[in-house]
Amino acid sequence: MTANDRLAPATRAAQALRMIDARTGAVVPGVEPASTFARDEAYAPRQRYIYARDGGPTVEHAEAVLASLDGAADSLLFASGMAALVTLTETLAAGDRVAAPRIMYHGGQSWLYRLAERRGIHLDLYDQADPLGAARAVRGDTGWLWVETPANPSWDVVDIAAAAQAAHAAGARLLADCTAAPPCALRALDLGADVAFHSATKYLNGHSDLTAGVLSLRDAEFAAELRGLRALMGNVLSAWDAWLLIRGLRTLFIRWERSSQNALAIARHFRGHPKIAQVLYPGLPGHPGHAVAAAQMQGGFGGMLSLMVTGDGAIAHDVARLANVFLPATSLGGVESLIEHRKAVEGPHSVVPPQLLRLSVGIEDAADLIADLEQALERAG
Repeated sequence: MTANDRLAPATRAAQALRMIDARTGAVVPGVEPASTFARDEAYAPRQRYIYARDGGPTVEHAEAVLASLDGAADSLLFASGMAALVTLTETLAAGDRVAAPRIMYHGGQSWLYRLAERRGIHLDLYDQADPLGAARAVRGDTGWLWVETPANPSWDVVDIAAAAQAAHAAGARLLADCTAAPPCALRALDLGADVAFHSATKYLNGHSDLTAGVLSLRDAEFAAELRGLRALMGNVLSAWDAWLLIRGLRTLFIRWERSSQNALAIARHFRGHPKIAQVLYPGLPGHPGHAVAAAQMQGGFGGMLSLMVTGDGAIAHDVARLANVFLPATSLGGVESLIEHRKAVEGPHSVVPPQLLRLSVGIEDAADLIADLEQALERAG
């Protein structure tokens, strides 16, 4: 156990593992942008670095912080969340079977559909709102069980420990998409997941100024295989974006706390509102997944919630365009609050109800956010 391991996760994140620059004493990590690294007089690598497609010092620093927070044997950074998922699925062979949620991140689901159509992967979709859905989806020949919790944009909750038990009993691996529940709130590997995936574009960075993806892995040998695939595919994160990610990780815990408080205030305000048919937020005691979320998450339930407006999709569309404080943009987990009419974003094949508005609640004043939604609802339709 290192000195860092004995510190609380919030302290490790805030100090970026206390990696003080040995030459200058700088308390802010530097950026190493080099694309290639010269060997020494004996033609041996000076450290582990040869070429930036394999990573570099800044990327490695960010990965070390993430592995520490996730409790992983290793964490790997990619140029986007989709780059991470595509690299992971390169370990699948024709005929392999994957079980995945019916409602999940649409980019990941679109890629799974492509694999099923083009490469002979068998895809089984299960109802993520069913507490037993993930476990029931596992068959004797299932290779991967994919869970997303809370699930975007319905915010259904999956019991990761139960899903891991079902997957491992069948000899399958469990992939947990934890984009909406980063390691300040949920450590999926501790609950039995084999891989924790994050779109680091979202909460981990928190400032809407980079795209990145993370795979945190329980098994070091599997991590080494994926590291080799990443080098071949050339989709490693850049040094500058890794530096931005380190900066974002240093405020992760405090950002999560504030956005969770704001989202809960909004959820409570609009529960029972005459213009809102339903509030989807696992932080509300009436949410079907509240008990499981409370058991496997800490420090709040996050800033993601959805509002089902009373009326049709046209009203939801109007609310999104009439907001003045919420920004009408696609993403989540930043310091600024975003609103989107999810059906319009996902397109004609979306299974998301047209009345659904997805909110990513930031760190602004909660009263301003509530007042903005109120005025947009009043003007809509």
